[in-house]
Amino acid sequence: MFRTIKSDIQAARERDPAARSSLEILLTYSGVHAVILHRLAHAICRKHIPLLPRIISHLSRFVTGIEIHPAAVIGQGFFIDHGMGVVVGETAEIGDHVTLYQGVTLGGTGNERGKRHPTLGNHVIVGAGAKVLGGIVVGHHVRIGANAVVLKTIPDHSTVVGIPGKVIHRRSEEGDLDHVKMRDPIADQFEALEIKILALKREVHEKQGQNKPSQKLEQTSGDKEPD
Repeated sequence: MFRTIKSDIQAARERDPAARSSLEILLTYSGVHAVILHRLAHAICRKHIPLLPRIISHLSRFVTGIEIHPAAVIGQGFFIDHGMGVVVGETAEIGDHVTLYQGVTLGGTGNERGKRHPTLGNHVIVGAGAKVLGGIVVGHHVRIGANAVVLKTIPDHSTVVGIPGKVIHRRSEEGDLDHVKMRDPIADQFEALEIKILALKREVHEKQGQNKPSQKLEQTSGDKEPD
């Protein structure tokens, strides 16, 4: 467990440009605190000790604002950035080197029993406010945009945005998923829209410029007195 916690701290250091040291992360990062407490609660839960894991989980939610069910299975190198409002359900499974941002929910879609929460593959990034719901599978190297609502299984190396979530791009297996370097798909869409608006403005301006000589000629003809 201590080796896994060390990988969680290292993940925070690698993925958060604001991180200064491992000690700072250990003392001040609520996301790391929530993950450490979950690792403890999960270890106790696996020994089938009743009540205590839920008490630890409840205290963790009170202190960090992050709710992770003790039975949720989480791989190494897990990082919750900013963290407030994150919810991870009982049957959720999270692979290695996954990053969640604030307000993310890995939840269910009803009162069904059994596997009712999502499974996330390795190297997945879930943007702020996104909801991944139901017993679906999110593949490896997937990026989910902010506020997306994902209700269906997502293939590997995909970028997902929108409500409901739709795959807008698929990368090759060699594609990099460095969240610091990768562009935001939502920002890309706004940038493309801005370019289209500028092009339309330029087109309108050019047409107005072409019409001015004829308008001036008509005005001159109209002002000319008849013989």
